[in-house]
Amino acid sequence: MTLTIPGFDHIRLPGADGVELAAAVGGSGSGSPVVLLHGFPQTHLMWRHVAERLADERTVICPDLRGYGASDKPAATDPDVYAKRTMAADVVTLAAALGHERFALVGHDRGALVAFRAGLDHPETITHLGILDIVPTLDMWNVLRGVSAAVGYHLFLMAQPPGLPETMIAGSADAFFGSFLDAWANDPTTMPEDVRAEYLRASAAAVTSIVADYRASAGIDVTHDQADLDAGSQLAMPVTVVQQDWGAQLGYDAAGVWKAWAPDLDHRLTRAGHFMAEEAPDEITAAIRSLLAR
Repeated sequence: MTLTIPGFDHIRLPGADGVELAAAVGGSGSGSPVVLLHGFPQTHLMWRHVAERLADERTVICPDLRGYGASDKPAATDPDVYAKRTMAADVVTLAAALGHERFALVGHDRGALVAFRAGLDHPETITHLGILDIVPTLDMWNVLRGVSAAVGYHLFLMAQPPGLPETMIAGSADAFFGSFLDAWANDPTTMPEDVRAEYLRASAAAVTSIVADYRASAGIDVTHDQADLDAGSQLAMPVTVVQQDWGAQLGYDAAGVWKAWAPDLDHRLTRAGHFMAEEAPDEITAAIRSLLAR
């Protein structure tokens, strides 16, 4: 049985191109809606603490991305299937199915890459944009250099042609996905055993689609970001970025990277680990509330 956010309805909704997404939907409905997108190797469950805090104020929508959790996992028959452009269209379609033509969007990790693309592709729809612990895809590849790039070894593994990455990961799925849950958390005790087990179960059942999502970020997603960079495209809405101090660790100006894309930027550093919505839900909720007030 899929674990979901207590008190939320767990339903299926249409995404783009006939794909269906599973989503937890709850909240008062009194304020403008906010959509929360999860990261790797997780499901919508990662938002449980933040979603419950926001639910008294507005409608909160927490989908599983295509290829993850209980959402559809279409075969990657062409690069567009797991392009962040397509995954962003999923989110816009899902929200429209619930009657929301405009909404705030917050993403973590892989979900933040989808949110970034949604902000560029759908500026008339995304009112506010929150980003947790990434830089855009194009910038990500540019800052991973030398031995420091070892922190992102999985990006290079899953960028390889179909076959070997899927076989290697499927052969040791719990060890592979579990290693990130261990290494990226400052305080692993904030992730209860039943939640960890749910992430491992869901990820092991989605190896092929997870790899396809990452492979897109070494190909078509770079192409889309480069086209926007060349065109001078920027995020038109207020943007809040919360991340670990990756700039210091990898030797780049993280705030400067984001300022080039987001003129209306609130850039924050956190002492929480990568899974900050679970480790520091009060901090992340406060950042989202501050964003929505702008």
